[in-house]
Amino acid sequence: MTDFVNLIAKAESLLTRLEQCMPHLPGETDWAASIAFRWRKRNGVGFIQPVSQPHRIFLKDLQDIDDQKKLIERNTRQFVQRLPANNVLLTGAHGTGKSSLVKAVLNKFATKGLRLIEVEKHDLIDLPEIVEQICNRSERFLIFCDDLSFEAEEPGYKALKVVLDGSIAATSENVLIYATSNRRHLMPEYMEENLVARHVGSEIHPGEAVEEKISLSERFGLWVSFYPFTQDEYLKIVDYWVAYLQADSKNIDMLHRAALQWALTRGSRSGRVAWQFARDWAGQQQITGRS
Repeated sequence: MTDFVNLIAKAESLLTRLEQCMPHLPGETDWAASIAFRWRKRNGVGFIQPVSQPHRIFLKDLQDIDDQKKLIERNTRQFVQRLPANNVLLTGAHGTGKSSLVKAVLNKFATKGLRLIEVEKHDLIDLPEIVEQICNRSERFLIFCDDLSFEAEEPGYKALKVVLDGSIAATSENVLIYATSNRRHLMPEYMEENLVARHVGSEIHPGEAVEEKISLSERFGLWVSFYPFTQDEYLKIVDYWVAYLQADSKNIDMLHRAALQWALTRGSRSGRVAWQFARDWAGQQQITGRS
């Protein structure tokens, strides 16, 4: 009897240790905790995690992209009002406000039930599972894929096509895909692919490889293009952020010379570079004031 009791005790101890080694399944998503979420994986199990401090940028903060703002705001407004709306592909130069614009419309329409779930490119294969988890909720969800591009045969490529177009099942009506990319067709294009184009009369028909790449971007109903800023546009953005940070801008010529020099060292006149310069300028002013 004593041996049996000892055996039971050892078995219970072994089970306890095994339970400690087992992966802990994440709990239910706390939808009241945030307006922005991320798709995460722990021990191979995916879950939707609230973002504790979402980026609080607003539409008025985004300068010299008024046409793009109108398009995205209108499409998002239609979506939250349960009217027909399109998946969106935002493409163009680095630092011109593509991802910031998506975050800004989230902040504008969050009180109307809009929520955002950010999904990394390598997790796009999980899109059907993500959509299944949220399809019966009352909120309206933007699935956000930032800086998206694919190489040939990546599994997330086909998963994204299925969600954009639907397979045998209809795409959930409370979900849209908003993606940003520096490539209009989301995949690299090579010269040899253009060599297989067919000439039919005066028309050019692309080869199958090119058609396959174009087919993904064409599944986005709305294309919004962003362009590099001119010098005057860049300086206007600098002025906005310097004022926003309440930094000294009395000597406007000195400010602009410094801003242009900063852009020259970065090789870009973008909104992101303007914001980074303004932070540096404001920090220098504060240090000078305290010394």
